Amino acid sequence: MIPKKFITNAATEVGFDLVGVVPVEPLTKERNCYEEWLLAGNHSSMAYLERNREKRFDASLLVEGARSIVVCAVSYLSPFSRGYADGVRGKVASYALARDYHLTIKEMLAELAERLKTIAPSLKFRAFTDSAPVAEKTLAVRAGFGWIGRQSLVVNPKLGTMMLLGELVINETVDEYSEPMRDVGCGSCRRCVESCPNSAILDNRLIDTRRCISCRTIEREWEGEAVNLDGWIFGCDACQSVCPFNHHAPLHRYPKFDPKFDPMDIDWESLTEEEFSTIAGDTPLTRAGLERIRKNL
Repeated sequence: MIPKKFITNAATEVGFDLVGVVPVEPLTKERNCYEEWLLAGNHSSMAYLERNREKRFDASLLVEGARSIVVCAVSYLSPFSRGYADGVRGKVASYALARDYHLTIKEMLAELAERLKTIAPSLKFRAFTDSAPVAEKTLAVRAGFGWIGRQSLVVNPKLGTMMLLGELVINETVDEYSEPMRDVGCGSCRRCVESCPNSAILDNRLIDTRRCISCRTIEREWEGEAVNLDGWIFGCDACQSVCPFNHHAPLHRYPKFDPKFDPMDIDWESLTEEEFSTIAGDTPLTRAGLERIRKNL
């Protein structure tokens, strides 16, 4: 059994802003909601979301003997997260201006696991962040990070929504598990809903990705109705930059999430592939590639 306090201290030292631990158990209610979302076609071109549904909502299928999940979050909020001026073209979601978070968070989780091994030598684990079938937001809420806001993201009262999540599924128990926050929420605020140019935010705190700018600029191109990209060429922060909690949240503290460039300084139309690789080679923008970014522009 690992002391929760040891996990919390180790995760903080590694660079995470929030950490909680929850027991491994099936997430039946959440899976049912997810199934309904898929049936409605809200996942658009993201067919990969239809796969591994059992694993997504039952971590025991991801790691043999899994007993606990260490849930971590780190802020990436930067000045770019506050939004752009009206009418600007070439906008990039603020998380994508830094080194690819998949790389950074996996490294942080690996370091955390090594620290846990110092008191649990037989530790077995798997590290996840976004690209694997894990119900991250549900786990974050259960770990006490906050609540699901109207824009479907986890809202923390101190850090806002500009957070990235990562998980360690481990085969050890913990002496104390985290509890969800109580009596918190968005109240009557609907700024995120009203900010979306395409009304992609549904009433049930879910997203219709067919109308979501972030999905339409990054994921496999959708053959359906065209949408207004509102000047965004990769991702979109519209529903986050208006959130009151983000207005008061501190800037990120972990250097690897520092923005590597200012998208307003880049002439995307004349940029060569070589220049693109130099500027954005280790950022999430490579997922779309320069040709797709130009098309979005």
